[in-house]
Amino acid sequence: MRFIRKTHYNQDINLFAHNGQVFWYSLLAVIVLTAPLWLDRFLLGEFAQVFIYAIAGVGLMLLVGYTGLVSLGHAAFLAIGAYVHAWLLGQGVPWIVAASSATVFSAVIGALIGLPALRMTGIYLAVATLAFAVIVEQVIVHWESVTGGFGGMAVPPTTLLGLDVASPVTFYFICAAVLLLAIFAAMNLLRSPTGRSMVAVRDSETSAQSMGVHVARTKTLAFALSAAFTGLAGALFSHRIGYLAPDAFTLNTSIQLLLMVVVGGLGSLHGVIFGAIFIGLLPQALAILRDNVPPAIGSIPGLEPGVFGLLLILFLIYEPDGLYGRWLKIRRYFEDFPLYRKATYKRQRRFLRTERLK
Repeated sequence: MRFIRKTHYNQDINLFAHNGQVFWYSLLAVIVLTAPLWLDRFLLGEFAQVFIYAIAGVGLMLLVGYTGLVSLGHAAFLAIGAYVHAWLLGQGVPWIVAASSATVFSAVIGALIGLPALRMTGIYLAVATLAFAVIVEQVIVHWESVTGGFGGMAVPPTTLLGLDVASPVTFYFICAAVLLLAIFAAMNLLRSPTGRSMVAVRDSETSAQSMGVHVARTKTLAFALSAAFTGLAGALFSHRIGYLAPDAFTLNTSIQLLLMVVVGGLGSLHGVIFGAIFIGLLPQALAILRDNVPPAIGSIPGLEPGVFGLLLILFLIYEPDGLYGRWLKIRRYFEDFPLYRKATYKRQRRFLRTERLK
């Protein structure tokens, strides 16, 4: 068992809690950097998609996991980032400027959506964000002069620092670098007063307001930051699929993003990575499943959304702390063995926010 002896205040805000984390994260970095040497083009593309999902998951985690605001419309921010980025590339704008502009534009839209959402919580906020996603989808369909409508929009070929972005190896490293920067930015944000305010709003708006937290400003900022990360992921996602169409950003996409943070573990950036790996590789597993089950089962329409919804329900009921929470329990078991007690993680009744004030 590892005991961390704290001798100065800076230990509470260090990125790494101890030297063991430095070693394991360094080993992970070496594996990621050397992956193109032992992975083929297909697997490089799949892991690049996992990185893109993780970037969007960081944004959604800030909103859902750390601020407590549920969103079913993040596919809209993904679409906004993708279409703005592709349109700017078509106008001859450099890649970095186009990606940055897509991120900023998504953040502005997120802030505008956050303003009317201040008076809503729970299921009402979820329905409102779902309605926003439907509106964005209709705008994409009918604004044919910009988006191409149902005909779609091709993502123009481009370069970054003289390298072809369409190259699998180059795109893999771009996605990995952006994910690293996104996680680093989110970690520093959560250690700042703004991040602590978001957590306070999640735990209790009444208590946060009594302690001087500006609840409305915190929620709006959370929406803007979440939309910014998701818009940046959308810019990368546009290169991943190569051709943008409305059916690439549906309710199923929003459910996948929400499932990712729930399955990974709410309130944890580690959970984003766990969830992104799970969601990124699940469609391939379902494709293999379709080929090995009876045709009557494999040809069922809507099988993938049904499996996603079923997994979401099962995790909410049986493993609310997600995959990362399960990993913590396994690690704690081996750390405490043979003194581990079964009642250590005995589930307690969870109270609604309204019940806490009674």
